[in-house]
Amino acid sequence: MSEKLFAEFPPVTTEQWEEAINKDLKGADYDKKLVWKTIEGFNVRPYYRAENLADIKFMDTRPGQFPFVRGTKNTNEWLIRQDFCACKDLEEANRLALDALMKGANSIGFELRRKNLDEKEMAVLLKDFCLQAVEVNFTGCCPGKTRGVIDSFLKVAESMGVAKDEIRASFDFSPLHALTVKGHFCDDAYDKLADCVKAVADYPGIRVVAVKAYDFNSAGSSISQELGYAMAIGSEYLTALTDRGLDAAEVARRIKFTFAISGNYFFEIAKFRAARVLWANIVKAYGVECPEAMKIKVHAVTSSWNQTVYDAYVNMLRGTTEAMSAALAGVDSIVVLPFDHAFRAPNEFSNRIARNTQSILKEEAHFDKVEDPGAGSYYIETLTSSIAKAAWDIFKSVDAKGGYVEAFKAGDVQAAVKAVSDKKDQAIAKRRDTILGTNQYPNFLEKASDEITKEIVTRYAEPACCGSKCEDKQIAEPLRPYRGAQAFEALRLATDRSGKQPQAFMLTFGNLAMCRARAQFSCNFFAVAGFKVVDNNRFSSIEEGVEAALAAKADIVVACSADDEYAEAVPKIAELIGDKAIVVVAGDPECRPELEAKGIKKYIHVRCNVLETLKEYQAEMGIKEL
Repeated sequence: MSEKLFAEFPPVTTEQWEEAINKDLKGADYDKKLVWKTIEGFNVRPYYRAENLADIKFMDTRPGQFPFVRGTKNTNEWLIRQDFCACKDLEEANRLALDALMKGANSIGFELRRKNLDEKEMAVLLKDFCLQAVEVNFTGCCPGKTRGVIDSFLKVAESMGVAKDEIRASFDFSPLHALTVKGHFCDDAYDKLADCVKAVADYPGIRVVAVKAYDFNSAGSSISQELGYAMAIGSEYLTALTDRGLDAAEVARRIKFTFAISGNYFFEIAKFRAARVLWANIVKAYGVECPEAMKIKVHAVTSSWNQTVYDAYVNMLRGTTEAMSAALAGVDSIVVLPFDHAFRAPNEFSNRIARNTQSILKEEAHFDKVEDPGAGSYYIETLTSSIAKAAWDIFKSVDAKGGYVEAFKAGDVQAAVKAVSDKKDQAIAKRRDTILGTNQYPNFLEKASDEITKEIVTRYAEPACCGSKCEDKQIAEPLRPYRGAQAFEALRLATDRSGKQPQAFMLTFGNLAMCRARAQFSCNFFAVAGFKVVDNNRFSSIEEGVEAALAAKADIVVACSADDEYAEAVPKIAELIGDKAIVVVAGDPECRPELEAKGIKKYIHVRCNVLETLKEYQAEMGIKEL
């Protein structure tokens, strides 16, 4: 039957598709209209076909087969992880963790923040844990104290009667993380790292070396940079530890990668698939023959760079789509950051929502039932190959400079990441990239609560401490983590904390469709800065609109109509308003030079740098920057 069905639909060649597309373009430039120029270093076409997969070498592999593009296991099961602070109250951390385990989590992370735990303290933290059924992770481990934490954990596990091969745990000892976020590097870091690897030699399920790839995402990097630099760090650990006499396969089994998950849905699916291919080939290049040692261990966490403090409930949606892409890509564990992570300590509600996001993906969406669902997709397979190539080029450039430490000391990594983050910041400032509720479609009525402070929206995110006594050994400028929304949040908070709220009044007239469209645009524009906006359907005359604006005591009057109405109407509006308000034109009309000659200098339109333009209006309203 299938043959008869498809006989009704003869195959269409690429040439035929291209001919039809060019006909529809009517002479417009194909590349400018349809080819997506990505920040990752390659272009994305409007469509892909089977022929685009012809040169991709990993296409015929299965889950669990080298180079593991389709997964390191023959299921799509992942661990639902939730992290808790264990740097102060160990009993409370234990209570929260046990509660999370009862409500869907099966992996727990404890943030130590340089704190060492002796055996007695570790016993308090792990009270009533079933270590055979739960993965336990320790983050924020201090390089000088990590070995002590490992020893305490192993003693407590032994006292519980847990077999060595039943334990699943990780300790995030990561000297190159300290270099990345603080610029510090200790001379004996690799010796301590080798000691940690030796300490867990008899425990196959424990990882002690961390590659914190999310550091790059937090600084505004591209996806290919996050992946390429992560591979460079992992390779540097392999080199350093094998130089100290450790077996390459043993070292590879002790490394755990933690990636951020950005909001670029399909690219993130491709990134995790590419990570498996790249790491398998890197480990193989060290002479490793054991397939298990070539399998990357990947933990994924939703991106803090994407989170906002205004309209914070939108973070729930961001976390959901980010977790979806990681789950479909086949990672080993996921943390969904609570929606309020950016501005306060998460509470029971926000932790529950974050945890249940993953439970829904498993129990209701059944994402754990299909292995590598992206396999065979022309788009995803091509993206996987393209991202792998872009990341591999970055890896090779770092290797050519002598490795990650040397490249970072030279400032090459920082310069490359900043070049990308600057592009991202500009795209956000000009609203080419949308942060919902922040630089576009804000909640007009929202006011920052007391917990939203200047420090939250203007500071760099706090980097995890390197923890050692090497404060005098800064050898490079670190990357600076931040959130993409911070500049706009500072803009709006300045209004909220100024004690005044300027009013922007939409003076709508003339062409109904254009005046309404431009009024909506202008309302969104000024509400981004926390200004009060007054919208209107359409005034029957300019005089009526001006009278209403003056009665409302508007600070800004926005002329909203079609371009061909402005030459005559706007000078009249400006004359009637006088010095009682600022007159702004919505749009960038051809008559602008004529209007400017008459003293009308203010215009807002889609090509504006929204951030800088709103700062100028704030200054005119007497609102100071934070």
